[in-house]
Amino acid sequence: MYALVDCNNFYASCERVFQPRLMGRPVVVLSNNDGCVIARSQEAKDLDIPMGAHYHTWEAAFRRNNVIVCSSNYPLYGDMSARVMTVLKEFSPHVEVYSIDESFLSLHHVPVADLLRYGQRMRQTVAKHVGMPVGAGIAATKTLAKVASKLSKQHNGVCVLHPQAKAEEVLATFPVSKVWGIGGRYARFLQGHEISTALDLCHAKDSWIQQHLSIVGLRTVMELRGTPCLSLEEVAPRKQVIAVSRTFRNAVKDYTALSEALATYTARAAEKLRAQQCGCTIIKVHVATNIYQDGLSQYGNSATVSFALPTDYTPRLVKAAVQGLKTIYRPGYAYKIAGVYFMGLVAEEEGSQLDLFNTPTPAPSRALMKCMDRINGEHGRGTLKLAAEGGTQPWRMRQKHLSQRYTTRWNEVLKVGV
Repeated sequence: MYALVDCNNFYASCERVFQPRLMGRPVVVLSNNDGCVIARSQEAKDLDIPMGAHYHTWEAAFRRNNVIVCSSNYPLYGDMSARVMTVLKEFSPHVEVYSIDESFLSLHHVPVADLLRYGQRMRQTVAKHVGMPVGAGIAATKTLAKVASKLSKQHNGVCVLHPQAKAEEVLATFPVSKVWGIGGRYARFLQGHEISTALDLCHAKDSWIQQHLSIVGLRTVMELRGTPCLSLEEVAPRKQVIAVSRTFRNAVKDYTALSEALATYTARAAEKLRAQQCGCTIIKVHVATNIYQDGLSQYGNSATVSFALPTDYTPRLVKAAVQGLKTIYRPGYAYKIAGVYFMGLVAEEEGSQLDLFNTPTPAPSRALMKCMDRINGEHGRGTLKLAAEGGTQPWRMRQKHLSQRYTTRWNEVLKVGV
């Protein structure tokens, strides 16, 4: 048996853990630069506030309905996610962190008769230790666990689909468009062939499914029938490309400011690179103006710099990024977006072919990066940074409604009055 544990309205719930005054009130979380809604509490959903709603067009409606608006607080959300996953690992030796707010657990060690009680105990423990409300869907396959998770709110937070006859009863009313792995295009295709529910999909012929939905679609159908085809991925696969790209709150014309922004993004990407124990051989930088704003001169370009040997050394990567920017920067334009991409990633254990004219990053430099990552991890990102990243950083994201980073910054730890 597998369980999918899903944090309810995750971003909004993270805000509520440290701000109890938000309980029972509509809460929305905004994207970078406070652009649009990317997360909603149930109360906000009940007000028919759509995902992607632009803040500037909904601001008056938010005020009328006393909606609490929060800027994205990613350091807080990432740390709260890690805490939830740590608690879940107490309940199973095999856990797959599927996303920031979802995890699959193997429950093969739990007797079938105890699954419901076990799921409730997981919910209660996460709520007690982290303060996060979660739901759990439990079934014989990962795909069925996804289905059960969507129904958990209707079953006091835990839904167990067992035996298979019970699962089929649920699948008979479960829309095929909501099945994990069935995208919008496939859903429309299936509905055009009178397959509107998950059970209809289960009853389709294997040969027809494989012909029209490929072998991946056939695995999904087998999972819906109760036959496991997807194993847990306990070790996340390494990314093939690492990207950090941002839209500026105000357009940037100054070369120095643009260079500082790219240096900062490069440093962040280098942290991710070292976290997955890789080096990169190609770095690509890009800049562009706001193509959606009329009346402005438009320009966009990118540059690529290659390394003879894979590297994860931040100063070398930043130097390459700035070098690339120099070749594409054009004065007189108002740049709205900039970003950096690391490609040609090579895992450390794979090694690389050495040559006479290039040397790998020396041990002291690698130790420096390790120390820098540790300090920034303990005291907050940006505690230590390169001079190239600048000081005041006026190009940083707009975050007018940002809450405190309660768990990752000592100076923002929650203070309780006596």
